[in-house]
Amino acid sequence: MSDSDPDFDRQVRDAFPELERIESEDLRKRVVEAWVLGLERGGWRDVADVPYAWNIQEVTNVDHVRGVTRIALEAAEEQRSFHGADPDVDTIVAACLLHDVGKCYEYPDHVDDDLLDDPDPRYVSEEIPHSISGYALAHEVGCPLAVQRAIPHFLGEVPTRTLEAELVKSANSASSNAITQATMGITLQEWVEEYSQTS
Repeated sequence: MSDSDPDFDRQVRDAFPELERIESEDLRKRVVEAWVLGLERGGWRDVADVPYAWNIQEVTNVDHVRGVTRIALEAAEEQRSFHGADPDVDTIVAACLLHDVGKCYEYPDHVDDDLLDDPDPRYVSEEIPHSISGYALAHEVGCPLAVQRAIPHFLGEVPTRTLEAELVKSANSASSNAITQATMGITLQEWVEEYSQTS
């Protein structure tokens, strides 16, 4: 890494303090590694420049990912204390933090060129949904299967839904609905219906 290259490892660790909720140091490192690969290949200069959505750039992907993680952790605590369930916190946090890492590949065409340095065309494409490219990044860096299968968050992408996967999916929906309401005055479903050709 040259002096002019961004320190993505530090950026990711600073952007996502929720990493500290992952007890496994090995898993924590793998989550950071997936983000670093996504940012490097996507050509990003800063993790904070990746937008939440191609047409909602006033909210960052970091804000959304952190919101999803916080919502999922709160829901997991309710499942534990109120219902007696035992969701795995490391899996939840890792999957939440990685559920939208694929936007590093999907969104370079939707930001100003001055936010990017040479996106790698072998990876950068809108053709692969970010939940699938995020799964691929998690797989590539060796995240456990429980984490990998909780990353795809659209219906039908993974046939077996675990408790942790459902927490990621529902927290993502809760955060996304809050963002579309706050920025555009519409629900997530209305956003999907209006912009589905590129969502």
